[in-house]
Amino acid sequence: MEIAACRAEDIEVLDRFMPSYSVDGNHVARFGRQEAGDSTYLIPWLDGRPVGHAEVRWTGCAAPEVRAARPGCPEINGLFVWPESLRSQGIGAALVSAAERLARERGVGAMGLGVGDHNPRAAALYARLGYLPAVAYVDRWTHLDSDGVRHERADACVFLVKAL
Repeated sequence: MEIAACRAEDIEVLDRFMPSYSVDGNHVARFGRQEAGDSTYLIPWLDGRPVGHAEVRWTGCAAPEVRAARPGCPEINGLFVWPESLRSQGIGAALVSAAERLARERGVGAMGLGVGDHNPRAAALYARLGYLPAVAYVDRWTHLDSDGVRHERADACVFLVKAL
């Protein structure tokens, strides 16, 4: 497996293998933030196809609760492994490790990430990797359904932090 920053020519492949209906978390939006210098959009490749993604948001988590408690802490956002049959095989851990390596190269002393209260499997992975609870918050996001109708979502989450 190879993990690399997203390239413009990867967008079409990502949309084909892992379509995203998130308004600000789709591949084009994530790549745009990377091009603006606000993030690094990491893609793991296995046998020539994308099998997930994670965005390192150098600007930190957007939630006001997190920004107040952990100002300046970059965030691993949108960690995703697909298809589900590839989960629990080390891809997520490899993405986190790649994000942490980038942060250390930038001289960043801590990395954070959010996990939904409804996702104990991911929470267990992050705990195993050394992430500790820092602040509870509500993650707010918008997605489009198959008819193009916008839906607002709000999920209870915990922001976890690891010293690097």
